[in-house]
Amino acid sequence: MQPDQSAQFNTLRIAQKEIALFFSSPIAYLFIGAFVAITLFIFFWGEAFFSRNIADVRPMFEWMPLLLIFLCSTLTMKLWSEERRSGTIEYVHTLSVPLWHFVIGKFLSCLFLLAIALLITIPLPITVSFLGDLDWGPVVSGYLAVLLLGSAYIAIGLAVSARSDNQIVSLITACFICGLFYFIGSAAITGFLDHQSAEFLRQLGTGSRFEDITRGVIDLRDLYYYVSLTFVFLALNTYFLEKERWVTQQKTQHHKNWQFITSLLAINLLAANLWLSQLPQLRWDTTAGKQYSISEATESYLTQLQEPMLIRGYFSEKTHPLLAPLVPQIKDLLQEYEVAAKGRVRVEFIDPQKNPELEEEANTSFGIKPMPFQVADRYQASIVSSYFNVLVQYGDEHEVLGFRDLIEVNARAESDVEVLLRNPEHDITRAIKTVLQNYQSAGNLFDTVKQNITFTGYISANNKLPEQLVEFKKTVKQQLENIQLKSNNKLTVNFVEPEKNGGSLAKKIAEDYGFQPMSTSIFSNQSFYFYLTLVGGEQMVQIPLDDFSEASFDRNLDAAIKRFASGFNKNVALVTPNAEPYNGYAMPRAKYSQLERMLGAEFNVLKEDLSDGSVSGEADILMLMSPKSLDQKQLFAVDQFLMKGGTVIAATSPYSVNFSGGSLSMSPVESGLSQWLSHHGLRIENSLVMDPSNASFPIPVTRNVGGFQLQEMRMLDYPYFADIRAGLNKDNLITSELPQLTMAWSSPINIDDKKSNVSFTPLVSSSAEAWTSSSLNIMPTVNQLGETNYSAEGDTKEQLMGVIAQGKFTSYFADKESPLLVENNTTENQTKAEDSSASSTPEENSFDVTSVINHAPESARIILFSSNDFVQDQVLQFTGGVSQTDYLNSLQLLVNTIDWSLEDRALMSIRSRGNFNRTLPPMEHSEQLFWEYGNYILALVMLAGIAILERQRRKNKQRHYLTWLAQ
Repeated sequence: MQPDQSAQFNTLRIAQKEIALFFSSPIAYLFIGAFVAITLFIFFWGEAFFSRNIADVRPMFEWMPLLLIFLCSTLTMKLWSEERRSGTIEYVHTLSVPLWHFVIGKFLSCLFLLAIALLITIPLPITVSFLGDLDWGPVVSGYLAVLLLGSAYIAIGLAVSARSDNQIVSLITACFICGLFYFIGSAAITGFLDHQSAEFLRQLGTGSRFEDITRGVIDLRDLYYYVSLTFVFLALNTYFLEKERWVTQQKTQHHKNWQFITSLLAINLLAANLWLSQLPQLRWDTTAGKQYSISEATESYLTQLQEPMLIRGYFSEKTHPLLAPLVPQIKDLLQEYEVAAKGRVRVEFIDPQKNPELEEEANTSFGIKPMPFQVADRYQASIVSSYFNVLVQYGDEHEVLGFRDLIEVNARAESDVEVLLRNPEHDITRAIKTVLQNYQSAGNLFDTVKQNITFTGYISANNKLPEQLVEFKKTVKQQLENIQLKSNNKLTVNFVEPEKNGGSLAKKIAEDYGFQPMSTSIFSNQSFYFYLTLVGGEQMVQIPLDDFSEASFDRNLDAAIKRFASGFNKNVALVTPNAEPYNGYAMPRAKYSQLERMLGAEFNVLKEDLSDGSVSGEADILMLMSPKSLDQKQLFAVDQFLMKGGTVIAATSPYSVNFSGGSLSMSPVESGLSQWLSHHGLRIENSLVMDPSNASFPIPVTRNVGGFQLQEMRMLDYPYFADIRAGLNKDNLITSELPQLTMAWSSPINIDDKKSNVSFTPLVSSSAEAWTSSSLNIMPTVNQLGETNYSAEGDTKEQLMGVIAQGKFTSYFADKESPLLVENNTTENQTKAEDSSASSTPEENSFDVTSVINHAPESARIILFSSNDFVQDQVLQFTGGVSQTDYLNSLQLLVNTIDWSLEDRALMSIRSRGNFNRTLPPMEHSEQLFWEYGNYILALVMLAGIAILERQRRKNKQRHYLTWLAQ
């Protein structure tokens, strides 16, 4: 047998012997059973898995470093101590087998037993994957981290056991050393030190490195750290055993050689950690969507950099203990930006409180201020002002991310708070995108236009135009000449008269674009054309006519050109309801501050007023949030924006919720859109969707305790809050990356399939068990047990609550007079009736020129969500109430909708990532008990199965032995 084969044979035989001895006693099963029981108890009770409402197994791994200390110390405490106590250690010393064979054999046996204990916990992540959308990457890396950490603790325990003949002393000493390696990098120690010293200790701590792996990032530095600890203590174990062979205490050359080789091996193994610390890019991100790595979306923005970009992290040495572990994670990610940018990004990390000049620059130039955090130690509480900011600077543009932009908090109780980085790559890449676009917008507009575009003015001859339009035509031509000189030959200008050649062009533009003759009054016989368009590729943009001024045309033309350019923030025209009078008082309007803040981070938000009958020419998207009582003039603005090829995003329903007076009520509302939507094939029913798969709602419940009425808040099932998971369209980027969506007080949408010129794409649908209710009594009723009881009414089926309609829409005002002209004519008649002497000529530019565009191009879209309230601030607080986190899925849905409509989809793939986004589906208490106790039972069954297999193995071995004796 070859030497290497002999060594392998010896180590395996030794490992098998130790495993057999371990399972020959019932203590082994009690030991493994206790470990699994404690793990399950901590997961379901200590960390309150169902109350936490997150579909991950992070709580199980958080306690593993502490559990492994006792598990591994108990496994190893008697392996050498028992050999020494029973005297068999002398037999080991006299064998010709090298001692390291015994060391490796015992090590492998303990590692195998640890793997068996972990195997019994496998049903736990499998259960979570059945319940929710589990990310298996952190689970796999977590089990790898447990094995590596366990191997290090086993090696420490074996080395300690080799120095003692008392099992209890061995157990206590091993627990102390393992605990020292764990606590040296924990917040309990690092919280007293500055950031640099704390980071050094975290690199030494087994627990802090363990957390990095369990979050889903497998770093070569962390893997090697555990491997180096393992081999160092295995080498020490071998040295301790070899030392017992020495018959004299005097040092011989043989003794010195052993000491030198062991020391050299340990020093080199540990020193390699310092060398590897200089290679931060050697890591593997196992999370779904590569949450902690640079994605293609980020790289696409980095390639657009024409000059160096500065990314600077402002982090104080002394900060809040919950934020301190996040600093190295941000640093690692920012360093990946530097590597991916290939010299176009410079990353710096500074502590402003140590550099007064940079602190003054941060305060004055970038508006970065220290944030006061309350920290407490064993003896006192204090306030520490510290920095936790990231600056992105490109040229003269900059963007600052604070800790509120970067972190995500899950607070189940005042003293139970979990703080993690929310979605660091998205937040940093969004900042890069913003400064890049702002910088590009300051240069020549045509530098960012990738294609040739053609300006076409469909304008009648001067003798057919009103006098004001004749002058405006000259202004347009003069401005176009100036812009054409700066366009790098990318702009072509054409002016045509539609009436020429028998009006053939007029017929064509009526068919293609729906352009009809214009007029200034419904009684005027003078008709003409004055349409200004830009065409590039298959995209056509119509330039609106505002007040016929040079500034107005310049503004609208720039906005139109930007739609063909890349690197500009798009403009979202947002319409929200105003306060309405009620019994002489103004009712508070729904607030959309969270929506406006999220939109404002990525787009230019324009507060749109439709009362003038038009949408701003700068608007790329029109968003209607809970519109109310739109008149014909406002509806005409929406309709014509759609007819020009725009996208209208509407969140509307026949009902709206009211939170005033501390009560919850529902009332019917008239949006003014219902007939318009029906005309385009979308009809919203006068009912509310109720779904048995629903999110919880905070409800005040009154209890009678000893004659006293006590009121408490409970999270109870609320069918009006439909919990959408399978009903999210996985084939459309708007919803495909969303893990879950809560639709509050939504109504069913019916589609008219007869609209052959329009295609419909479902986005959001309820479960098949949903039903509808026309009752407006939405306040939950609670029985004596404090439970809600809802039952299905009528037929149950899947209800549509979000849809895309796209195609060649026909205008709601087709074959009708423009409401702008009708209103103007009515106003003029009233004025003449009141003052017959009103004969003054109208002021210049005081009249409206309008017509009705009869149909839209193929690019026009209506994206409809049938709820007035699902993204207003108070409702978002309710939907995030279970986990006490900021509920962002509804907001991300609307931002995704805008990006998809503008075909700017780079950030869509990473926007919805987050640690707390993977929530559990709604479950009854009985269902929760089933899964919990099912895991306990399954663990017992697996433990019993191991016992049966071991018993069968022993019987087979005994039968083979008896057969051998008989032969």
